[in-house]
Amino acid sequence: MARIIPLSEGSFTVDATKQFIPFDDKKDTMQQRNHGSLLVEIQPFLVITDRDYILLDTGLGFRNPDGVLQLHQHLIDNGVNPMEITKVLMSHLHKDHSGGVSMVDPVSDQRNLTFPQATYYVNKQEMAYAIEMNGKSYHAEDVALLQQRDNVVFVEGNGTIDDYIHYEHSGGHCPYHQVFLIDDGEDKVFFGGDEAPQISQMKNRFIAKYDYNGKRAMELRQEYLERGTREGWTFVYYHDTKLPFGKF
Repeated sequence: MARIIPLSEGSFTVDATKQFIPFDDKKDTMQQRNHGSLLVEIQPFLVITDRDYILLDTGLGFRNPDGVLQLHQHLIDNGVNPMEITKVLMSHLHKDHSGGVSMVDPVSDQRNLTFPQATYYVNKQEMAYAIEMNGKSYHAEDVALLQQRDNVVFVEGNGTIDDYIHYEHSGGHCPYHQVFLIDDGEDKVFFGGDEAPQISQMKNRFIAKYDYNGKRAMELRQEYLERGTREGWTFVYYHDTKLPFGKF
């Protein structure tokens, strides 16, 4: 049976500048933020199966006050050594999903992959696109190292990893976005990244202006909802401030 552990970095507001500003609902209000700001959670996930410790996306890559990568600290707090991660599945490389792909060692000043023992799975075209489109949404410096390491597998289209992790090119939120379905024979865990980021977006048919192909993303959400309901998927929501995961 799969175990799902949310690894939230916190709530943030983001507007057209693509800057992620921490939001504390005990003292902050949306009225104080720029017009058009969205409230989102930044929430990678750990999925533990009988075969793997699987990380789903890598967050913003922020450090805590002690200088420890938040993602590493969350894993440690849940009894998991970061070096135990065996697979890192990347839905896409926007900076709020890939900021924790690599980090700079404060002593050597060298940049290394955050999970050197793991195998990273990245869409090949998305990798090239991230470098080409370096700017507001993509931060090439965080992900360029992926092209230089042997423990990175570049995938294309649809396929299967180790006979139980299925990936599909979706292309709604960004051109080379991909989604994952982890099926260990007992549970089916679906990670839609920004194609299925919040439960409210699954329930309501709307076209988001921030998606590369909003109509496509809307149609995909409906498709995933129908398939997941029929097949008993557990959906994990990367940007939902209230519900980390659940079934329909």
